[in-house]
Amino acid sequence: MNRFEKAVYDCMIPTAALLERTTKPLHRAILLNFWRHVHLEGAGEYDKILSSDMVVDNPVYRVTWGATPGVIEGKDGIRGFYNSVGDAVLWHSDDRLAVEDWGICDEITFHQLAMGTNLKLIGYPVEHADRLYHVYSRQAFIWPYDERARLVGEHLYEDKTSLRIEEVDRSDAITPARVRQIHRERLVKLEAERGPNFWILS
Repeated sequence: MNRFEKAVYDCMIPTAALLERTTKPLHRAILLNFWRHVHLEGAGEYDKILSSDMVVDNPVYRVTWGATPGVIEGKDGIRGFYNSVGDAVLWHSDDRLAVEDWGICDEITFHQLAMGTNLKLIGYPVEHADRLYHVYSRQAFIWPYDERARLVGEHLYEDKTSLRIEEVDRSDAITPARVRQIHRERLVKLEAERGPNFWILS
């Protein structure tokens, strides 16, 4: 297991740790929704993320990645946003995670493994379109939730002063297919431990 694969496996450990310290039912449901959302997104199961028991009818995402900030509104727009990410490998680390009645705030290091051509489209200043890069920066993920513990939106703010870009040898990388497999494994484990509909506030 290389360093990138291990990082994907470990990315939800801080969420699990916070859940263990959390007693309020609304807060627990928000954390479980967040936990499931990350694995569904990593597995490419976007329709399940956008189901009515996970997300409000008109979610709004505010994204400041790269050079061009954007606002994506509505389930169709957000589905298109997910599909546009393509074959990038995404994960996060170094969480400073908190939960409140209004939702989640998580300051993280957000990581991408992607080809230069894809990173150029976002606006990252990479030199070679045909090479693989590890791009990472500190970001604030602010996710509001409603009173039913459903996602209202994602507000993703990048600290551009922390941006780092390093070229990666393809033999050291992890593939998008392997990332999807890891998230599916983690999702099966989560569902086995928590039971059916574990993310729904009862």
